[in-house]
Amino acid sequence: MTEQTFTPALGRFAPTRFYDAVVSLTRERLWRALAVMHVAPRPEDVIVDVGCGTGSTALLLNRTEPRARVVAIDPDQRVLAIARRKADAVGATVRWEIGMGDALPEIVGVGAADAVVSSLVLHQCAMGTKRAILSSMHAVLRPGGRLVIADYGLQRTRLMRLGFRMVQFADGIEDTRPNAEGVVPELMTGAGFGDVREAEVVSTLTGSISVYVASRQ
Repeated sequence: MTEQTFTPALGRFAPTRFYDAVVSLTRERLWRALAVMHVAPRPEDVIVDVGCGTGSTALLLNRTEPRARVVAIDPDQRVLAIARRKADAVGATVRWEIGMGDALPEIVGVGAADAVVSSLVLHQCAMGTKRAILSSMHAVLRPGGRLVIADYGLQRTRLMRLGFRMVQFADGIEDTRPNAEGVVPELMTGAGFGDVREAEVVSTLTGSISVYVASRQ
């Protein structure tokens, strides 16, 4: 993914400035809170938020444990500008970095992170990019480190598959289909993670969002 184009936060659906308003329709407070709960931030933890977007998860992590060191990474300068404004408004201490998800070792350092979290990123990526990002996440985690991914996962019911069509319209069918077919746990295992499980499933108007957790062996 490095040096290549990326899918904007809302894909073809709407301009980036509307991202927070649109994502609020996905029961965002619930699934973000569940993701942060599974990250379980501790004092002095280094937590990397991959594809941080407008910074909502990074800011929630900072608010939950202000003594943790949160590094938030995204390739889109426009969403990072929004994230920085939100952080300044509440006095949050987050390190914002421009970068791609497959370049984490260069940005953070190999084995430097206690936890990695990512939300609504992998479903926008081609299969090769999904694998590259997960491999990059594995590289920056220390042994025993925690991975938490909140993203569209297996769409189990007709209603969820119908709602997910909105996401596919915005982000493309080819990239989103593997997520809807439940490929994420398999990809996490393939990247070397252990104890992989789907910890939560949240039904939304745009399909179900799963919270996947794993550990760096």
